[in-house]
Parts: sequence; structure tokens; C-alpha cells
Amino acid sequence: MSYAIETQNLTMEFKLGKNVVKAVDNLSFAVEEGRVFGFLGPNGAGKSTVMHILLGFLKPTSGVALINGSNVLQNIARQHIGYLPEHPETYKFLTGRELLINTANLFNIKKSHIASKISDLLKLVNLDDSCANRKIVTYSRGMMQRICLAQALINEPSIVILDEPTNGLDPLGRETIRQIIADLKAEGKTVFFSSHELSEVSTVCDEISIMVKGKIKVEGDLKELVPDNKDLQSFFMEVISDE
Repeated sequence: MSYAIETQNLTMEFKLGKNVVKAVDNLSFAVEEGRVFGFLGPNGAGKSTVMHILLGFLKPTSGVALINGSNVLQNIARQHIGYLPEHPETYKFLTGRELLINTANLFNIKKSHIASKISDLLKLVNLDDSCANRKIVTYSRGMMQRICLAQALINEPSIVILDEPTNGLDPLGRETIRQIIADLKAEGKTVFFSSHELSEVSTVCDEISIMVKGKIKVEGDLKELVPDNKDLQSFFMEVISDE
């Protein structure tokens, strides 16, 4: 079986004064290609640490994380990833279109392809030309979220990592993000995202894992874990209250 994301005995320890805190504790999980995977847990569970390891921002204390079979510490692994952080920030003196052009140039995308690629991405994230030609400093939270998602997708990544993608958005903005995730899945991309908005997770995810105190307590197919007669919020609370 081919895995887009895999961790094997992943451990991450931090020193706090004389103490050692184990943020991630011998973690092993795998995400199949083309799936939408919800990575859940209460605050302080270690989710952000795992995501930062997958992105190559942190080197684990022990164990390994793999992207399409390559160690995340290798450049080739990170070339397959598109990332939208929880609080996206970028060059606000640029227009949205200028941001995407500059990003395309960083990825050495052929100049003859840039205009059509940007047009497709703007359509995907539901931003019209008038929005794309405005300076980013004038953007709302939802517009910022969408232009930064377009930026994350410009290199055509096979894996998209989203950190709280609907946080702070109005219902229309949330619906837009849900549709984008569905479109990415339809294109065969793997979507890995962390969210506290469990209603969004239950709408878009194929699989979930729930992490507590650095360990995964539950992982599996969403429909099998949470049948129609039960809601994800109740299931989530049962899992974390066991601790």
C-alpha cells in the first residue's frame, strides 16, 4: 500500500529548564494517498509539533516521518507539500496576483504557464479578478485565507497540510474551504488537516485520528468510528475524557 504520510516511532522532546517535556511520544500512523485525514486533539496534545515535523521545521528526537516515502528532512519530501498555517501572513503591500506571480517564480514555473495557472487557482479559491488585483492589506480574513491557500497550491503539491483552515471564517467562507477540500480530493491529492471545528471535520474527512498527550488514542475510518446515530463532538469528548 502506498502512503502519502507516515510516521514511525516518532518522538519529540523539549527541554524546559531542568525538565524534559515529551510533546510527541513514540507516534506511528499512516495516511493513504488521496484521502482527507482529520488530525484532532485538545490544546497541548502535540498536533502542531507533529505538523511542524512533517513540514521539516523541527527535527524529531527519534523516529522518522516520511512524505511519499522520503524522509521529511530531505528537500525532495518538502517539494510535495503545500501548507496553509492557522494564521497566514504574507507581503501585504503586494496584490494577490503579484503574490502568486512571485511564488510561481520561486518554484521556477515556466513564465508561459504562470498566467493560466494563476487563473485556475483564483477560480478554485473563489477569488475574482477584482480581488486578485487589490492589495492584500485590504483583504478580509477569508480572502487572506484563500489567497494563501492558492499560494500553497501553486507548485501542484500532492499533499496539502491545513492548520485550522476554517478558524474565524463566516459560514460562506467555511463552505468555500469545504468545497476546495472536496476539489483537492477529486484531483487525487491527500489533504491532512488539523481543526477544532468538528462539524467541518465530520463533513469532509474520510479518516480521523485523535491525539492526547503526545499519543494517538483513536484512529480509523470516520464512518466506522462515528456511525450516523452518533456525533463527532460526543465521540471526541469521550476519547479525551478517558485521560
